[in-house]
Amino acid sequence: MTPGRRLPIILLLVLAPLLSPLARAVVAPENRLDIEGFAGQARSLDRLHSVLVAVGGEPVLAEVLRGPDLDQPANIKSLSKTIMAALVGVAIERGVFEGTEQSIAEVVSIPPNADDGVREITVGNLLSMQAGLQRTSGEYYGIWVNSNHWVNHALTRPFVAEPGGEMLYSTGNYHILSAALTETTGRSTLALARSWLGEPLNITIPRWPRDPQGIYFGGNDMRLSPLALLAIGELYRNDGRHDGEQVLPQDWVDTSWQPRGVSRYTDDHYGYGWFVTQLNGHDAYYGRGYGGQMLYVVPSLSVTVVMTSDPSPPSSPSFTQRLDDLMERHILPAVERQAAAPDDTRD
Repeated sequence: MTPGRRLPIILLLVLAPLLSPLARAVVAPENRLDIEGFAGQARSLDRLHSVLVAVGGEPVLAEVLRGPDLDQPANIKSLSKTIMAALVGVAIERGVFEGTEQSIAEVVSIPPNADDGVREITVGNLLSMQAGLQRTSGEYYGIWVNSNHWVNHALTRPFVAEPGGEMLYSTGNYHILSAALTETTGRSTLALARSWLGEPLNITIPRWPRDPQGIYFGGNDMRLSPLALLAIGELYRNDGRHDGEQVLPQDWVDTSWQPRGVSRYTDDHYGYGWFVTQLNGHDAYYGRGYGGQMLYVVPSLSVTVVMTSDPSPPSSPSFTQRLDDLMERHILPAVERQAAAPDDTRD
């Protein structure tokens, strides 16, 4: 997709009818935002693989700096939580879950040695990282994923806060949701993701890792292409609609973007699978994965941005801040300039 990897024009003409509208728009990418030297600026971020920007649903910038092309799957790490949250929204709409206030004891098996307080945790508490249980991320991640039962391990962590209180970032919360979807429907999370999101959005969702019980990893290690992530972002930007179909419940986007807990690392708020912040003076919502897997939606500018990066450790937390800086210093100002330009300068 980058210079030197663009497809020959004859092949493009042959392939174009087979591609989705978004894929057709970026087959021969160009920097329509006219950000001077953007590729060089982006390339200086040595972990960054790709940047894809759409305004009003139309791709206006597509750069593959290194790594997979825009139509190839990449490990999106914890950005998987944003996808899982969308699945929970569909599950509520379809009556699989009663709602975000439903006790998790009604949708997933609770191990007998779990604290009685676990039954006070709601589906919404898991989504907002406010379950109150000791985390399974950070220093606790290794022992969790090396346990012989990920769900039971997550549910038997000691309480270190009240349910609904402090935000404690924990991938185990989302893995419990994956188990709940499988237990209540009798279908794998992969099958649900393909049926509820993949088919209506016309995106490919490959298999991703499972736990020892066969539950697909909730909240980590999904593989999606930048084009598929752009479709997810556009779905949220359009209030859950895609091509006239209401894929997500109509109110799920507002519900997901309502600030709840506060990240102790960034001070950004967290909703249901999305962080809530301000970028360049605009309300912005983003999903984030380890190493710099980013999905941004800025509704006031009709902007959706995907960035993928090297997912392998080590990665400094400051790298995500550098991606935010790329948004604030270059991408969003360019969109604002384009929006303010006279119509005869925008072809």
